[in-house]
Amino acid sequence: MKFFADTAEIDEIRELADTGLLDGVTTNPSLIHKAGRDFLEVVREIAGVVSGPVSAEVVALDYEGMMREAEVLRKIASNVAVKVPLTPAGLKACKALTGDGTMVNVTLCFSAGQALLAAKAGASFISPFVGRLDDISTDGMSLIADIRMIYDNYDFPTEILVASVRHPLHIVEAAKIGADVMTAPPKIIWQLFKHPLTDSGIASFLKDWEATGQKIV
Repeated sequence: MKFFADTAEIDEIRELADTGLLDGVTTNPSLIHKAGRDFLEVVREIAGVVSGPVSAEVVALDYEGMMREAEVLRKIASNVAVKVPLTPAGLKACKALTGDGTMVNVTLCFSAGQALLAAKAGASFISPFVGRLDDISTDGMSLIADIRMIYDNYDFPTEILVASVRHPLHIVEAAKIGADVMTAPPKIIWQLFKHPLTDSGIASFLKDWEATGQKIV
Protein backbone atom coordinates (compact mmCIF):
# COMPACT_ATOMS: atom_id res chain seq x y z
CA MET A 1 0.00 0.00 0.00
CA LYS A 2 1.23 3.47 -0.90
CA PHE A 3 1.20 6.13 1.82
CA PHE A 4 0.20 9.68 0.87
CA ALA A 5 0.14 12.58 3.33
CA ASP A 6 -3.04 14.65 3.29
CA THR A 7 -1.65 18.08 4.08
CA ALA A 8 -0.27 21.28 2.60
CA GLU A 9 2.15 21.88 5.49
CA ILE A 10 5.61 21.56 3.96
CA ASP A 11 7.43 20.90 7.27
CA GLU A 12 5.14 17.94 8.01
CA ILE A 13 5.75 16.59 4.51
CA ARG A 14 9.53 16.91 4.84
CA GLU A 15 9.48 15.11 8.19
CA LEU A 16 7.53 12.18 6.76
CA ALA A 17 9.57 12.12 3.57
CA ASP A 18 12.73 11.74 5.68
CA THR A 19 11.44 8.35 6.91
CA GLY A 20 11.47 7.02 3.35
CA LEU A 21 7.88 5.82 3.80
CA LEU A 22 6.05 8.64 2.00
CA ASP A 23 4.89 7.92 -1.54
CA GLY A 24 2.92 11.07 -2.37
CA VAL A 25 0.81 13.97 -1.12
CA THR A 26 -2.79 15.07 -1.50
CA THR A 27 -3.99 18.63 -1.09
CA ASN A 28 -7.37 20.32 -1.38
CA PRO A 29 -8.71 23.89 -1.10
CA SER A 30 -9.39 23.47 2.63
CA LEU A 31 -5.81 22.35 3.33
CA ILE A 32 -4.41 25.22 1.26
CA HIS A 33 -6.59 27.66 3.22
CA LYS A 34 -5.34 26.20 6.49
CA ALA A 35 -1.71 26.55 5.36
CA GLY A 36 -2.31 30.21 4.55
CA ARG A 37 0.04 30.26 1.56
CA ASP A 38 -0.14 30.75 -2.21
CA PHE A 39 -1.64 27.66 -3.81
CA LEU A 40 0.68 27.31 -6.80
CA GLU A 41 3.74 28.04 -4.68
CA VAL A 42 2.82 25.34 -2.17
CA VAL A 43 2.16 22.72 -4.86
CA ARG A 44 5.46 23.54 -6.55
CA GLU A 45 7.36 23.20 -3.27
CA ILE A 46 5.67 19.91 -2.35
CA ALA A 47 6.36 18.48 -5.81
CA GLY A 48 10.03 19.19 -5.22
CA VAL A 49 10.10 17.34 -1.90
CA VAL A 50 8.35 14.11 -2.94
CA SER A 51 8.92 12.23 -6.16
CA GLY A 52 5.50 10.56 -6.12
CA PRO A 53 2.13 12.02 -7.12
CA VAL A 54 1.07 15.38 -5.67
CA SER A 55 -2.66 15.99 -6.04
CA ALA A 56 -3.67 19.59 -6.77
CA GLU A 57 -7.38 20.31 -7.09
CA VAL A 58 -9.22 22.42 -9.64
CA VAL A 59 -11.93 24.72 -8.28
CA ALA A 60 -13.88 25.38 -11.47
CA LEU A 61 -17.11 23.42 -11.81
CA ASP A 62 -17.51 23.59 -15.59
CA TYR A 63 -15.52 21.53 -18.08
CA GLU A 64 -13.84 24.45 -19.83
CA GLY A 65 -12.83 26.02 -16.53
CA MET A 66 -11.45 22.73 -15.23
CA MET A 67 -9.35 22.27 -18.34
CA ARG A 68 -7.94 25.81 -18.10
CA GLU A 69 -6.98 25.29 -14.46
CA ALA A 70 -5.62 21.81 -15.15
CA GLU A 71 -3.32 23.26 -17.80
CA VAL A 72 -1.80 25.55 -15.17
CA LEU A 73 -1.50 22.81 -12.56
CA ARG A 74 0.09 20.15 -14.73
CA LYS A 75 2.78 22.59 -15.86
CA ILE A 76 4.02 22.95 -12.28
CA ALA A 77 5.80 19.59 -12.23
CA SER A 78 5.65 16.21 -13.93
CA ASN A 79 4.46 14.52 -10.72
CA VAL A 80 1.36 16.71 -10.26
CA ALA A 81 -1.93 14.81 -10.40
CA VAL A 82 -4.86 17.03 -11.30
CA LYS A 83 -7.72 16.51 -8.86
CA VAL A 84 -11.27 16.80 -10.20
CA PRO A 85 -14.68 16.28 -8.57
CA LEU A 86 -16.86 13.29 -9.39
CA THR A 87 -19.34 15.17 -11.56
CA PRO A 88 -20.19 14.85 -15.26
CA ALA A 89 -17.92 17.79 -16.04
CA GLY A 90 -15.21 16.38 -13.79
CA LEU A 91 -15.24 12.99 -15.50
CA LYS A 92 -15.27 14.61 -18.93
CA ALA A 93 -12.16 16.53 -17.90
CA CYS A 94 -10.67 13.33 -16.47
CA LYS A 95 -11.13 11.53 -19.79
CA ALA A 96 -9.49 14.36 -21.72
CA LEU A 97 -6.59 14.79 -19.30
CA THR A 98 -5.72 11.12 -18.89
CA GLY A 99 -5.93 10.72 -22.65
CA ASP A 100 -3.24 13.39 -22.85
CA GLY A 101 -0.99 11.59 -20.35
CA THR A 102 -1.87 13.58 -17.20
CA MET A 103 -2.45 11.83 -13.87
CA VAL A 104 -5.96 12.51 -12.55
CA ASN A 105 -7.32 11.97 -9.05
CA VAL A 106 -11.13 11.86 -9.04
CA THR A 107 -12.27 13.00 -5.62
CA LEU A 108 -15.40 13.02 -3.46
CA CYS A 109 -16.46 9.47 -4.27
CA PHE A 110 -19.20 8.05 -2.05
CA SER A 111 -20.61 5.10 -4.02
CA ALA A 112 -19.43 2.09 -6.00
CA GLY A 113 -21.38 3.35 -9.02
CA GLN A 114 -19.43 6.60 -8.95
CA ALA A 115 -16.17 4.65 -8.71
CA LEU A 116 -17.15 2.60 -11.74
CA LEU A 117 -17.77 5.77 -13.75
CA ALA A 118 -14.39 7.20 -12.72
CA ALA A 119 -12.60 4.02 -13.81
CA LYS A 120 -14.34 4.13 -17.18
CA ALA A 121 -13.24 7.75 -17.53
CA GLY A 122 -9.64 6.60 -17.10
CA ALA A 123 -8.97 8.01 -13.64
CA SER A 124 -5.48 7.37 -12.29
CA PHE A 125 -6.87 7.45 -8.74
CA ILE A 126 -10.35 7.28 -7.23
CA SER A 127 -10.71 8.86 -3.78
CA PRO A 128 -13.54 7.34 -1.70
CA PHE A 129 -14.09 9.31 1.54
CA VAL A 130 -14.47 6.64 4.22
CA GLY A 131 -14.54 8.95 7.23
CA ARG A 132 -17.36 11.08 5.88
CA LEU A 133 -19.41 7.94 5.22
CA ASP A 134 -18.77 6.74 8.76
CA ASP A 135 -19.99 10.16 9.97
CA ILE A 136 -23.45 9.44 8.54
CA SER A 137 -23.59 5.90 9.97
CA THR A 138 -22.54 4.22 6.72
CA ASP A 139 -19.65 1.73 6.64
CA GLY A 140 -16.95 3.43 4.61
CA MET A 141 -14.84 0.27 4.42
CA SER A 142 -17.68 -1.63 2.76
CA LEU A 143 -17.42 0.85 -0.08
CA ILE A 144 -13.69 0.13 -0.41
CA ALA A 145 -14.41 -3.60 -0.58
CA ASP A 146 -17.08 -3.06 -3.25
CA ILE A 147 -14.78 -0.92 -5.38
CA ARG A 148 -11.94 -3.43 -5.03
CA MET A 149 -14.22 -6.22 -6.27
CA ILE A 150 -15.52 -4.21 -9.23
CA TYR A 151 -12.08 -3.05 -10.32
CA ASP A 152 -10.67 -6.57 -10.05
CA ASN A 153 -13.60 -7.97 -12.04
CA TYR A 154 -12.65 -5.84 -15.02
CA ASP A 155 -8.93 -5.25 -14.45
CA PHE A 156 -9.39 -1.49 -14.21
CA PRO A 157 -5.99 0.14 -13.67
CA THR A 158 -7.48 2.96 -11.55
CA GLU A 159 -5.89 2.92 -8.10
CA ILE A 160 -8.13 3.03 -5.02
CA LEU A 161 -6.95 5.95 -2.88
CA VAL A 162 -8.66 5.76 0.51
CA ALA A 163 -9.34 9.29 1.74
CA SER A 164 -10.96 10.98 4.74
CA VAL A 165 -8.94 8.66 6.99
CA ARG A 166 -9.75 9.39 10.63
CA HIS A 167 -7.63 6.87 12.58
CA PRO A 168 -4.98 4.14 12.16
CA LEU A 169 -7.60 1.37 11.96
CA HIS A 170 -8.91 2.89 8.75
CA ILE A 171 -5.44 2.40 7.28
CA VAL A 172 -5.13 -1.20 8.48
CA GLU A 173 -8.61 -2.14 7.28
CA ALA A 174 -7.97 -0.55 3.89
CA ALA A 175 -4.74 -2.53 3.58
CA LYS A 176 -6.54 -5.78 4.46
CA ILE A 177 -9.11 -5.11 1.74
CA GLY A 178 -6.39 -4.40 -0.79
CA ALA A 179 -6.65 -0.66 -1.39
CA ASP A 180 -3.76 0.65 -3.47
CA VAL A 181 -3.19 3.91 -1.64
CA MET A 182 -4.29 5.70 1.48
CA THR A 183 -3.96 9.38 2.30
CA ALA A 184 -4.08 10.61 5.86
CA PRO A 185 -3.05 13.59 7.97
CA PRO A 186 0.55 13.17 9.15
CA LYS A 187 -0.49 12.81 12.79
CA ILE A 188 -2.47 9.67 11.92
CA ILE A 189 0.44 8.17 9.99
CA TRP A 190 2.72 8.78 12.98
CA GLN A 191 0.19 6.99 15.22
CA LEU A 192 0.89 3.77 13.31
CA PHE A 193 4.32 3.68 14.95
CA LYS A 194 2.89 3.74 18.46
CA HIS A 195 2.24 0.72 20.66
CA PRO A 196 2.60 0.59 24.47
CA LEU A 197 4.41 -2.77 24.32
CA THR A 198 7.00 -1.30 21.96
CA ASP A 199 7.58 1.59 24.37
CA SER A 200 7.80 -0.65 27.43
CA GLY A 201 10.06 -3.09 25.61
CA ILE A 202 12.50 -0.34 24.68
CA ALA A 203 12.50 0.95 28.27
CA SER A 204 13.20 -2.57 29.60
CA PHE A 205 16.02 -3.22 27.13
CA LEU A 206 17.66 0.12 27.91
CA LYS A 207 17.47 -0.52 31.66
CA ASP A 208 19.11 -3.95 31.28
CA TRP A 209 21.74 -2.55 28.93
CA GLU A 210 22.62 0.21 31.36
CA ALA A 211 23.10 -2.45 34.05
CA THR A 212 25.77 -4.15 31.93
CA GLY A 213 27.94 -1.03 32.02
CA GLN A 214 28.83 -1.54 28.36
CA LYS A 215 28.92 0.84 25.39
CA ILE A 216 28.72 0.30 21.65
CA VAL A 217 31.71 2.14 20.23
